[in-house]
Amino acid sequence: MNNKGNLTDKRPPFLPMLIGTGFYSGLWPWGPGTAGSILATVIWLLMGLWLPTFPLAATTFVLIILFTILGTWATARLQPYWGEDPSRVVVDEMVGVWIPLLVVQPKEWAWALAALVLFRFFDIVKPLGIKKLDRKTGAFWVMGDDILGGIYALVVMVVAKYIMSCW
Repeated sequence: MNNKGNLTDKRPPFLPMLIGTGFYSGLWPWGPGTAGSILATVIWLLMGLWLPTFPLAATTFVLIILFTILGTWATARLQPYWGEDPSRVVVDEMVGVWIPLLVVQPKEWAWALAALVLFRFFDIVKPLGIKKLDRKTGAFWVMGDDILGGIYALVVMVVAKYIMSCW
């Protein structure tokens, strides 16, 4: 409760809700984090239909930076309504899954699926310090644990792609 009354009973502002919920994918009742991750992967796959390798990687990198900033801003505005780390906020999952997709070529559907699965594994299991970041409070840390999960998925992707290229 604050001087504006009980915010949990009111609707959050439109733009933070649009961004924070990953264009409303976070409102999916059965696995909102997975829904946000799938949406981000589909967005990446669609971009890959038109963009060659370097422009796709550069665009993905810009999306990671842009949505980390926008996601932190949106999450900070949604926390008074929904709490510290609301499951409906999935922009962090979107950013997290885009990180391993940086090393995937356009139309490499199997590698894109691998990036999605690896990211979700790290996001759900939270090994190697991810759980520690997940326990921190503040809007940036909502994003931070998924960024680290994405980095771990990226490392696994790089190693797997290297091993596959040696065969």
